[in-house]
Amino acid sequence: MTTDADEPTLTIDELAARSGVTVRTVRFYGTKGLLPPPVLGPRRVGHYGPGHLARLALIEELQRQGMTLAGIERYLRQLPPGLSAHDLAVHRAVVASWAPDTVETVTREELARRAGRPLAEEDVERLVAMGVIRPAEDGYEADLGLLRLGTGLLDVPLSPEAIFAARKVLLEHARAAARELSQLFRGEVAERDARDVRSLSAHMHPLVVQALLTAFQRSLKEELGEWLTRPAGGPAADQGHA
Repeated sequence: MTTDADEPTLTIDELAARSGVTVRTVRFYGTKGLLPPPVLGPRRVGHYGPGHLARLALIEELQRQGMTLAGIERYLRQLPPGLSAHDLAVHRAVVASWAPDTVETVTREELARRAGRPLAEEDVERLVAMGVIRPAEDGYEADLGLLRLGTGLLDVPLSPEAIFAARKVLLEHARAAARELSQLFRGEVAERDARDVRSLSAHMHPLVVQALLTAFQRSLKEELGEWLTRPAGGPAADQGHA
């Protein structure tokens, strides 16, 4: 497990279990330079942290998109050095957005493997409440694009009601943005050849997703910064001149 300070406290066996890959695969990625080396502790035992987990999740997503190992190596080499686990998660979200919806029916055991961690019954119930999975005859129908995100939310100290409300807000604003952008692009391509329309869509999809993620990330950082620096019980910035 990891500490609140995100210290690298996972052994290679724990990292493999959390990420859903084998120890051999972890070592292979290390020799290929896809994973940074672990921090050596007492008795030269290697310890891994959230960054390694996030990088393994990104590699898994790139493989799911059909990228070869050589392509994954090139992709990772192009990333800025020193990316945090959060930054890597953003990259993975962008990569996942290129693919169509990936809903699969999985068993209870496969669900835990895909999540990269053991799932208690309470965890499964929260994932169902978030809309990430839903019970099926042979197990669960899982939205694999959302499973890692939903699993991460299991550790967030928020009530299921708060998470559900946050999901509703995000979906409403995301649909509104998608609708307005769609209308804007539709006007641009109305008179163009169908092949041009498909080409524009293929190029714009990942760019728009990246732009939305970046804008949201910066806006959320500003909002949280104002909230954390505001005196307890003090008025919001836009209420100070009432």
